[in-house]
Amino acid sequence: MGYERQADFGTPEVRSETEVTCFIDGREVTVPAGTTVMRAAALTGGSIPKLCATDNLKQFGSCRLCLVEIDGMRGTPASCTTPVASGMKVHTQTPRLEKLRRGVMELYISDHPLDCLTCSANNDCELQDQAAAVGLRDVRFGYEGENHLGAATDTSNPYFDFDPSKCIVCSRCVRACDEVQGTFALTIDGRGFASKVSAGLGSDDYLSSECVSCGACVQACPTATLQEKAVKEIGKPERAVVTTCAYCGVGCTFRAEMRGEQLVRMVPWKDGKANRGHSCVKGRFAWGYAQHQERVLSPMIRESIDQPWREVSWEEALSHTAREINRIRETYGRNALGGITSSRCTNEETFLVQKLIRAGFGTNNVDTCARVCHSPTGYGLKTTFGTSAGTQDFDSVEDTDVILVIGANPTDGHPVFASRMKRRLRQGAKLIVIDPRRTDLVRSPHVEADFHLPLRPGTNVAVLTAMAHVIVTEGLADEAFIRERCDWDEYQHWAEFVSAARNSPEFLSPVIGVGADAIRGAARLYATGGNGAIYYGLGVTEHSQGSSTVMAIANLAMATGNIGRRGVGVNPLRGQNNVQGACDMGSFPHELSGYRHVSDAETRALFEAEWGVPIDPEPGLRIPNMLDAATDGVFKAIYIQGEDILQSDPDTRHVAAGLAAMECVIVHDLFLNETANYAHVFLPGSTFLEKNGTFTNAERRIQPVRKVMEPLNGYEDWQVTQELARAIGLDWNYTHPSEIMDEIARLTPTFAGVNYKRLDAEGSLQWPVNDKAPDGSPIMHIDGFVRGRGKFVVTDYVPTDERTGPRFPLLLTTGRILSQYNVGAQTRRTANTVWHPEDVLEMHPTDAENRGVKTGDWVRLASRSGETTLRALVTDRVAPGVVYTTFHHPATQANVVTTDYSDWATNCPEYKVTAVQVTPSNGPSDWQEDYEAQAARSRRIAGHEGAMEPAE
Repeated sequence: MGYERQADFGTPEVRSETEVTCFIDGREVTVPAGTTVMRAAALTGGSIPKLCATDNLKQFGSCRLCLVEIDGMRGTPASCTTPVASGMKVHTQTPRLEKLRRGVMELYISDHPLDCLTCSANNDCELQDQAAAVGLRDVRFGYEGENHLGAATDTSNPYFDFDPSKCIVCSRCVRACDEVQGTFALTIDGRGFASKVSAGLGSDDYLSSECVSCGACVQACPTATLQEKAVKEIGKPERAVVTTCAYCGVGCTFRAEMRGEQLVRMVPWKDGKANRGHSCVKGRFAWGYAQHQERVLSPMIRESIDQPWREVSWEEALSHTAREINRIRETYGRNALGGITSSRCTNEETFLVQKLIRAGFGTNNVDTCARVCHSPTGYGLKTTFGTSAGTQDFDSVEDTDVILVIGANPTDGHPVFASRMKRRLRQGAKLIVIDPRRTDLVRSPHVEADFHLPLRPGTNVAVLTAMAHVIVTEGLADEAFIRERCDWDEYQHWAEFVSAARNSPEFLSPVIGVGADAIRGAARLYATGGNGAIYYGLGVTEHSQGSSTVMAIANLAMATGNIGRRGVGVNPLRGQNNVQGACDMGSFPHELSGYRHVSDAETRALFEAEWGVPIDPEPGLRIPNMLDAATDGVFKAIYIQGEDILQSDPDTRHVAAGLAAMECVIVHDLFLNETANYAHVFLPGSTFLEKNGTFTNAERRIQPVRKVMEPLNGYEDWQVTQELARAIGLDWNYTHPSEIMDEIARLTPTFAGVNYKRLDAEGSLQWPVNDKAPDGSPIMHIDGFVRGRGKFVVTDYVPTDERTGPRFPLLLTTGRILSQYNVGAQTRRTANTVWHPEDVLEMHPTDAENRGVKTGDWVRLASRSGETTLRALVTDRVAPGVVYTTFHHPATQANVVTTDYSDWATNCPEYKVTAVQVTPSNGPSDWQEDYEAQAARSRRIAGHEGAMEPAE
């Protein structure tokens, strides 16, 4: 796809069933009522000059460049704010209009820098384009009078500069910040000639303002006022490729704009169905890790983990690895081997890894980080609805009347979708937030939760059961829906359970830590407020009752009839870019692709016929079981693709002991991560910019990932897995990921209609895509549940075994922050660390005062499992008795303190509830200082500074 600017035809209109016919420059056009003249003209193929009008923003009418003449109407109205009328005759090009437009443009240019034709935005600037469009050749007004040309440039933001001397005060940046992002960080200061764009709330610059660097203002700017630093440094892009972001589960579509083999910028794609032309700081700007100096580009091996790495060729690395795998299988048996797939990799790559383990290693010992975060979603929704995924597309939120967010922080974890959510809230939708912490969504500009239930960590099931008690006992359940769509006997059994006095808000309030009135109010609002949609995240799933909580959420949705249409549903917000895909592709030890159990003979026969090998009918080991088996001496080798389990999995000491006990640990990744400290083989990986494939986002949307540049390591990740499979004796001969997807489609009913030709033509598809749903399934369970009738499940509240006491009186819960991502492997290798250079511990003022702790002090965070140190942040965002931290920095190793408790159904770790004590500290602990020394050594290795033996 060649480089070209995205078309911009003015603000899209709300479609209406009523249509009107008008005439634009003599051409007849029929459009929905309410369509603006500008858009109607665009539909005829015409183009009206404009500066303040753009897609994604409401009509504004300030630039006076889009003036038109309309028969029977006085003056020259702005086409971007004038709706068409039946029979209207519009003239967009007349001598009078030409003169007016040139005069307007002349005034703009007269207060613009003299280097207009040679600035860094040349040929990439709407002001220049529109000057040409109106035929402006000379400027009569000199620069001697008052002007803004001496205004200083704000370079504080690490990603883009703000040059006010080039600003035409069109307000597009301000409106984008307000309408698209919802941050309201910018404003127009002053009036008349003195008006200027300014960072809000008295900030001196962009960096100190409320700006979250989403890039909406940069994208909206029609001049070079707001411009990426990379464009200035590298130059204008020459070509572009549309691809999918590799950060969170929103799955934003971007144009990766290139100059040669160098990425210049990532521009959110207006046709992206998940992001609708918006982005966040990570997807927009945090891609520098792809060419970071610490990235490892050559394979390395070593005989033991106390030896230095030896850089080798791909051929030697793969043959050495194959020999080790074959040796261990012959010596200890096939069950001594296993592997881990990655939620950061493509569907095709993940499918091949689980195929390698099952068909090559001969075992079902395969697991994924998706189990460590959202496996309760799969279990809970499959049990109640019949499918292991969310029910809605993101567009559905536009029809939601009541939004219930539980255990999720969308503004930090899923910011692009959060912006759409906040837009709906500003339009009048109601909001319920159930979270131990006061997240930004609870109270932000122009948005405030109607109910915030700051429950005690670990009591999700209790609060949902109490809400169900209110709905059933007050007659708020949708009995017609339940009788038609659900199992009535199971509903009655469930209703009898939740109606019991021991499940009332009054009885459970002391357990939950929230007043009964607030619980009752939230329940009534959800049940009676119209279309109700539930969105949840890891604060639901990463508990010992994670699966129970997911089923409790499903119970609420079914009881109120909030399933099967737009604006409602149960929506898991997936954490990583391909968590959904990793689950879909058969990454669990008990399931093949499409969530079919390995014990099912018919399913196994399908795979055995395709692969030509027998499939073990017994489920394999999960990650913690592999580690247990390793310390017991019976599990000897593991292949880990794109996952840093030493930092991301719970009980770090247990993970380290398991890895240390193995004879061959193979790490396939971009950087020498924490797990690589225990590796014997390191296979360099490729970034999403260097590969072809697909990701599946949180709304089940399968989207193309297209290669933007050649892999710096020489291979795409699927090719590395294929070469390893060939080295151990498998006859694999894929030539492109499209062939892998064809195999996935043959073996996976929900993907039966998916292929690359359709994806290229349609942009994306939402599974299931098959004979029953040939065009995909944006909304699930429309006419009935996949399982037949919806299943109500009794979800009794069972307190976690992790309890507070005199030694550990506080509860620790964890989460994410906007500017970082997961264990930070990508985001820590970009400039956005200016916002979050370290993990900090949030403490309530009461808890801090009792311990003599102030903001910025070092504190020791200790649990029954381990301890770490970090700095404190005293804040009332958390309740007394609760502390909170992120897990983005390996120097903190938050999982040193987490326990090995896990969900009863899926083994998903209980990250969100850990009993801890916090005490003052003098600084980092001994192990953290040792870590820093080891990290420095790893950086030297990655930088090839002589810390490894040279290749032969």
